This record gives sequence, structure tokens and C-alpha cells, in this order.
Amino acid sequence: MSGNDDQILTTLKILIIGESGVGKSSLLLRFTDDRFDQDMAATIGVDFKVKQLDIEGNRVKLAIWDTAGQERFRTLTPGYYRGAQGAILVYDVCNRASFRQLDRLWLSELDTFSTKTNIIKMLVGNKIDQEDSREITRDEGARFARKHSMLFIEASARTREGVQIAFEELVQKIIQTPSLWENQQKSEKTIHPDGKEDSYESTPACSC
Repeated sequence: MSGNDDQILTTLKILIIGESGVGKSSLLLRFTDDRFDQDMAATIGVDFKVKQLDIEGNRVKLAIWDTAGQERFRTLTPGYYRGAQGAILVYDVCNRASFRQLDRLWLSELDTFSTKTNIIKMLVGNKIDQEDSREITRDEGARFARKHSMLFIEASARTREGVQIAFEELVQKIIQTPSLWENQQKSEKTIHPDGKEDSYESTPACSC
């Protein structure tokens, strides 16, 4: 193996969006830290985490933005869509209102504010561990995903089921769409929730 094995192919910006209470922050915490916090508070504004992932022999750095779902934070979110290559849209399989809002609000907002016309979208139906309270069937979620050209999976942040594969399949699809990341600027600025900026380097794929 060569030293190039540890190089970052690229840095990808991933958004997690959906109604408040659907478990966006819990999915992110499970993916990045493999933890579940029953008493996790609602996100205020936006949260941000970084994680490296190995996909098909490529190491990718993910900058993951967890956005607040409450109406009072709507004015804070448009800028965070800028430059995102992937989006995870989350609904609660036990809450039909959260599913309806995907069509009424979140997909429209994504189309309006995204600066990547071919952004990859993953639909995640969370909380499948609460099967007795389910309101949206798996088939219904799958049909909605097909209608809007999204990847689809059901998951449970509590039990881990589906969480890792949701992120892996999204990133894999992005990597298979070079136009989303090959031409991005060498250095891109990341805006944190506290308003500070820092830069991360996007290393292009080796041509050798």
C-alpha cells in the first residue's frame, strides 16, 4: 500500500433536513459517535459535525450540517444550503405530519436554495423501532422517494439499524457523480453556527 491511501479524495457538504422531532440530530450522533441520547434537546439554528468515511477505496471527509426544523429558525437556514452535494431528508414513520411536510416545505426549500442542480437526495424514515406506532408504511416512503428521484431507507437512530448505510449510500452516489465535487474550489470556507469561518482543503483525485 502507498502513502496515498490516507489522502482525502474530497470534502463533501451534507445537509440533514426535516421537521423538528423527527430525529435528525439523533441520526447524526449515531453516525458520528455511535451514541443515542434519549434526552437530546432540539437543535438551535444549526449543528455541525465532521467525519471521515471510506467508500470504494476512497477516503472522504464529510462536513455534515444538522439544521433546526422549527419555523422560527427558517430565516437562518438558506445560506447553509449553498454548495451542498447531498441532502438527507428525514421524517418520523410514526408522524404523518412530518411526512407531509417533505412535499409541502422541505423539498421546495431544497430546490429553491440549493446551488447544485444535481444534488443527491436520500429519504430516511426514522424511528422504525416504534413499529406499533407506525403511520407511514415502507412502501409509501419508497413510492414518495421514487417520485422525487431520491434514494430511500428506513432507519432507527436508537437501534443503529439503517443509519450507517444511509450515509454510505448517499456518499457513494455523490462520488459516482463527479460533476458534484471534482470542480469545486481547492479551498472552501465553512461557516460554523457561531459565525466563525475556517477553511478545509479539497484534495482532487490522483490521476496516477
